[in-house]
Amino acid sequence: MSRTQKQIVTIGFDARLSGQRHAGIGRYIENLLIELIKITPDFVKLIIFFHDQGQEQAVRAHLKNQMKYQAVFVPIRHYSLAEQFEWPRILKHHKLDLLHVPHFNIPLLYQGKIVVTIHDLLWHEQIGPDATTLPVWKYYFKYLAYRVVTNHALVKAEKIFVPTQAVGKILTQYQSAVRKKTIVTYEGISQPFSLVHEKLVTDPASASQKPFKPFLIYVGSLYPHKNINLVLQALKSLDNLTLKIVCARNVFMQRTQEKVAELDLEDRVEFTGYLDDEQLIKNMQSALALIQPSKSEGFGLTAIEAMAVGTPVIASSLPVFKEIYQTAPLYFHHDKPHQLIQVIKQLEDKKTRSKQIKIGLETVKKYSWQTVAKTILDHYLSVIS
Repeated sequence: MSRTQKQIVTIGFDARLSGQRHAGIGRYIENLLIELIKITPDFVKLIIFFHDQGQEQAVRAHLKNQMKYQAVFVPIRHYSLAEQFEWPRILKHHKLDLLHVPHFNIPLLYQGKIVVTIHDLLWHEQIGPDATTLPVWKYYFKYLAYRVVTNHALVKAEKIFVPTQAVGKILTQYQSAVRKKTIVTYEGISQPFSLVHEKLVTDPASASQKPFKPFLIYVGSLYPHKNINLVLQALKSLDNLTLKIVCARNVFMQRTQEKVAELDLEDRVEFTGYLDDEQLIKNMQSALALIQPSKSEGFGLTAIEAMAVGTPVIASSLPVFKEIYQTAPLYFHHDKPHQLIQVIKQLEDKKTRSKQIKIGLETVKKYSWQTVAKTILDHYLSVIS
């Protein structure tokens, strides 16, 4: 469809999971929406469905006077029965030409055209009571519902956006027919990190010369697949280092705190709670490195953000990380704490640290929310036509 056509088309965007309180998915939605709204053509009526006004205000704060959308507030909780029965009626009322659901949780009864973003198929692979804090009966009921909804999303979606080629490959293992409609859209870095990055690329030496303190920083949730226990095991053998855990969620927090106590590391592990971007950047730039120890991941945005502000990265050697981070981090096997200890010691060398910082600053240049938004908008219009 040509962008000069006068026919008005209506595109809906499910933003009920927008915002930093919803971790990686929330950051994805918020950053994508900010750029998408900026480039929405006049013949597109963009309706954004927020859960609450705070989410809309967070997006609007970055837009100045570019209010090219209609906000609709839908206080329907994700993964709920209301999402499956009430939500489709609301969507039908708005007579959408296309709906973008940026997660797997599509309403099964909705009959209109849909595109989805599948960030990963983690819960297809991380199965069992150890992967949840729910009672066993409730976990298996929700797991069954997850598989039904996800499989329906893969079949029904006109286009499936994935953050990496690695995730796209996993999708085809479960549904080979999705290969032709899967689109890789790498993520980007938000404005606070981008502004710091712009300054550092003009003078990369200033990043490597910046003084750091002997601590590692971890940013993310504490689900078992995030593999924070391996970092704690390595920390036990590194008397000169401490660890800061930046985690906005309480899921699995208690288990991690119990593990810290078991290893007698209470004085060397700090749980910071939620940090805003300014605080997070300050902590990242003060750290020896950001640690990304996951056993499974869809993209790994926190390490890209760390590279953008001149912080070296240590990461597990997952295919997805090597696809995104390339040679910027020092890698270790996610089941081998002795390898992690070795790469930490390598990074304490000033020349090695300086080299990895420079590579990271260059690597980040290819990741842009503007590019993501343009690609996705083009596919919206191709689906509608």
